[in-house]
Amino acid sequence: YYENVFYEIETPMMIKPTPEGARDYIVPSRIHKGSFYALPQSPQIYKQLLMLSGFDRYIQLARCFRDEDLRADRQPEFTQIDLEMSFATMEDIMAMNEGFIKRVFREVLGVEIETPMQRITFREAMERYGSDKPDTRYGMEIQDLSDIVKTCGFGVFTSAIENGGSVRGIVAKGGASTLTRKEIDKLTEHARGIGAKGLAFVRWVDDAPACSFAKFMTEDELAAIYARVGLEKGDVLLICADKDKVVLPTLGALRTIVARQLDLIPKNKFNFLWVVEFPFFEWNEETGHWDAMHHPFTMPLEECLPYLDSDPGAVRAKCYDMVLNGVELLSGSIRITDWQLQEKMFRALGLTPEDIERKFGFLVDAYKYGAPPHGGSGMGLDRLTMVMSGAESLRDVV
Repeated sequence: YYENVFYEIETPMMIKPTPEGARDYIVPSRIHKGSFYALPQSPQIYKQLLMLSGFDRYIQLARCFRDEDLRADRQPEFTQIDLEMSFATMEDIMAMNEGFIKRVFREVLGVEIETPMQRITFREAMERYGSDKPDTRYGMEIQDLSDIVKTCGFGVFTSAIENGGSVRGIVAKGGASTLTRKEIDKLTEHARGIGAKGLAFVRWVDDAPACSFAKFMTEDELAAIYARVGLEKGDVLLICADKDKVVLPTLGALRTIVARQLDLIPKNKFNFLWVVEFPFFEWNEETGHWDAMHHPFTMPLEECLPYLDSDPGAVRAKCYDMVLNGVELLSGSIRITDWQLQEKMFRALGLTPEDIERKFGFLVDAYKYGAPPHGGSGMGLDRLTMVMSGAESLRDVV
């Protein structure tokens, strides 16, 4: 990055709390009784202010803090390779990060990474893999069976479709010997834990497939399902029926579990891809408001601007995630630079004019002086190290 004329700038650690999507760690102020600083979830606000003040390329190894539940790839304190670029398009920022990855993998592991990396939209990632950070080192893609079963005699399938949902499945090729009835029961319990009502399945061990819903189907309907998914002797088909927001992540999670059980995931293989065109908003049923899926400073796609008032769910964002072997490695976006559009986005998220002034007045005011088009990204240094070293958990490398 330094060869590309970036300024390395350290941004403050004790900052004003700003909504970033997770909980802040707070630090009480001794001088201002009853007031608190927040530790940064990312340097987002500061790096955008740097672009507005004339530093056209910024980079930092940034310490970030998020009060979240721990996972194998998530810790409360982590390090980002954080950058921002003015007068840069989405293509420029993605190409810059690809060049960095190509060089790091060549110099550290002696591995050549192919660029440009594959790209898929968020919608395609969810429909094919049930995840916005899919592991593409193996197949077992989700297949839609809704058109085959929409008029069948199985109420679980038909009611899901009538309620605006779908019926989809994944096939574990050659998995029948490993995925016994007992193992399928465990997978069903796991699916229920995610939010699904249950699983339907077909397990083909003997001459004829053993199907959990066969008595509700005609021979032609069953044959059409088997043909659609390419079911053969020795395979297992797992089916989920519900709203897409339940079906897709459920099958995505099962896909990962089954791939591990069947040892389908190749070692020493690095499958990179970009996931693009994320929805800008997601509906929060608890608050009854739209939330920003990334953060509220992300630029919507120009063709989606007319939907801001009429159909927020249809608005897609100019953002991009780099995914490596099922791990989200980087997240970034092009930023909003028009203060009126920024205020409109805040209002769409349910903020009042008073909220906007109190939380973001300094940023909106800065935009009024004129802002260069800019965007950036944050790459997880710990996650990159974890995947490159073959570690199972972030704790092994932090």
